Parts: sequence; structure tokens; C-alpha cells
Amino acid sequence: MRVTMATDAGHPGRSNEDFAGAVPCGMVLVDGAGGISGVEKVCRHGVAWYATRLGGALLGALDQERSLRDVLAEGIEWVTDAHRDTCDVTHPISPFAAVAMLRFSGGTVEHLVLGDAVAVVGRAAGEPVVAHDPREVVIARSFEERLKDVPEDSDEYRRLFMELRARRNSPGGFWVAKDDPRVVDEAVAGSSPADDVTVAALLSNGASRLVDTFGLSDWAGLLRLLETDGPADVIRRVREAEAREGVGADDATIVWRH
Repeated sequence: MRVTMATDAGHPGRSNEDFAGAVPCGMVLVDGAGGISGVEKVCRHGVAWYATRLGGALLGALDQERSLRDVLAEGIEWVTDAHRDTCDVTHPISPFAAVAMLRFSGGTVEHLVLGDAVAVVGRAAGEPVVAHDPREVVIARSFEERLKDVPEDSDEYRRLFMELRARRNSPGGFWVAKDDPRVVDEAVAGSSPADDVTVAALLSNGASRLVDTFGLSDWAGLLRLLETDGPADVIRRVREAEAREGVGADDATIVWRH
């Protein structure tokens, strides 16, 4: 089996805040997300730093005989401790991230997703296993109409944005990696028999748009596109769809094991 990756920054001139990596026993994708104007006063390191540190910690621990929830909890705690003394890690606009992991261990392929990243596991028989958590998307859509015509540098935009952020990591809201390792209890996790798994992919929400936003494929079709054209072409199709629909781009990353 081989691993192929592709990534594309959604905003020219800004750092790509996605992290992706693979080791022989698994793959990790971390989709970093920041706050609003002024985040640099809350955390001097930034979103890309958070995503890279967390992703590296997760990759380094994948071969340990612990659950993926425990691996993620320890990674969140480690990164939080790394900047707790210099940054306001609990502030609503401090860096956070969605996470997707796959581990190939013995006769099992394990997956875990926290936030709006996606893991897709192709099977020899039947439809692929798709692990995703729609809670953030559902809640965010309720704010989209209210935010649409509000200038991003206005007090009203900041107020609405903070209202949305207040729904994060709270009952009835959505859950992401930030400063509290207990959020791993909300992750979507499961496993598949290794002898039934043919391919597997992790996608940031900027890449999964091809299916879950634009409806240009289903998940089985996405795996076929990865097989025939590769991850970079899937991201290209996303960019074309964004341009047609007038939708702002986001960092898009795919890790594909085939």
C-alpha cells in the first residue's frame, strides 16, 4: 500500500492551516481553525502552529497500544501545556482544530473523527464506511444567513462570530480539539476488519465539499476519483465548484492510502 497526499491553501497569502501526515501504522489529518481579528493577542503562536504540533504528537503516538481517544486526549493536553503559560488557551478565539485519524493495527482498521473532518474507508464488499460529525456544519449554517451581509471588520460580525464560537465544546453544540482533552468522549470512532478494507482517505472539510456541500459525487464515487485521478485532481474539482457557486475557498487537504 502507498500513501498519497495533496493540499491547497484556501487563501493566497495566508498560511495553510491544515496538517497531514502518515506513518506505517496510520494517518493523521488536523484541520486548524482560528478566531477573528485579534487572535494574535490571545495566542502568539497561531493556528498553523497548533495544527502542526497536534498532528505531530498524534503521528508519534499512533503505534502505542492505547485507544485513539486516549492518543488524541494526550495530544490535546500536550499542545495545550506547550503554550498555556504564554497564551490564553481557554479564550473563545484561541486556535482549535478538527481531527481525523486512521490506524492499521493487526487485523483492524480503526478510525476517529472529531469535528468536521472526514474519514472514508473503502470496503471490498458494500458501501464505504464514512466517519464524520455533522454537528458543527448544522450549527454553522444557522449563522450563515445572519453573517452573509455583515462586514467582517464590524462589531456585529464579531458579536455573531463569538456567539457561534460559544456553541463550541458545550452541550448542544459542536466539539473540536482545543484546550480540554475531555472532548475526545464526543469523537466519532469505530473499526473495520482489515481484510475487508481496500483503500482509505482522510479529508479536511475544504476537500470533502465535493460530496457534502456541492453534491458532485457520493463517497464511493469520491474513492473512485481518488483511484483514477488522485487527490490533487479532487481538490481541483472542489476549487472549480467554489468558483461556479461563488463560495469562498477553504484550505483543502486529502491523505489517501491505496
